[in-house]
Amino acid sequence: MIDFLLSGDAIMALLTLTFLEIILGIDNIVFISIAANKLPEHQRAKATNIGLLLAMVQRIVLLFFVSFLIGLKKPFYTIDTDWLYIGISGQAIILFIGGLFLIYKSTSEIREKVESPEHDENQVKGKKITSLSQAITQIVIIDFIFSIDSILTAVGMTNGLHPNHNYALVLMIIAVVISIIIMIVFANPIRKFINEHPSMQILGLAFLILIGFMLITEAAHLSETSFFDQTVGAIPKGYLYFAIAFSLFVEFLNFRIQKKKLKAK
Repeated sequence: MIDFLLSGDAIMALLTLTFLEIILGIDNIVFISIAANKLPEHQRAKATNIGLLLAMVQRIVLLFFVSFLIGLKKPFYTIDTDWLYIGISGQAIILFIGGLFLIYKSTSEIREKVESPEHDENQVKGKKITSLSQAITQIVIIDFIFSIDSILTAVGMTNGLHPNHNYALVLMIIAVVISIIIMIVFANPIRKFINEHPSMQILGLAFLILIGFMLITEAAHLSETSFFDQTVGAIPKGYLYFAIAFSLFVEFLNFRIQKKKLKAK
């Protein structure tokens, strides 16, 4: 276990996944803050911290559930024709549906953030909250909605890293715990940074589209899908790491250029 967690692939997956979890958690922090701000001031910090801790617990529980489904590798139905072969398993179904969901959700989120960025926030603001228990209930519901793409992202980043899927489960749990701790400690600075640089969140959602596509190809690969005797290969995660690192490097250069322009003014 320790050897796996200290391996280059595991460390790279952990860093990338933690970064994506934080980026994905920004909306969660915003909505939790909106719900908490409806309470008296002395209860707001408590509601926010409880909300984030419940988010961590929910995600860990969901990780165990999804990890169990991912472990169902044995095909229960086979499609075998002259031109198509698919060995359908529980693992392949979860990965395929998860990939489609990430692509759909990310594309929808990008459209909403570009065309109507205040839409979701206005919906949360419109809901009445008069007590701490109501605020926590609302936060739990919000957390669950945001946990789905978070869990699918974790699966996409760690699937196939080790033959024993329990090792990947431990890696996912570590990433979730680290990201939640960072969000609890640095919630306001992180939110301020993202508000000043909204392109970072759009970039994070674009990464989810890549991960969604990778999940679909992974599902096809694990189900040994072949079209006209052409099998579907797995996409090496190194390609994904390179795409994310290169995009972040370009964004970093944009930050530097913008700062120089502001200083020049």
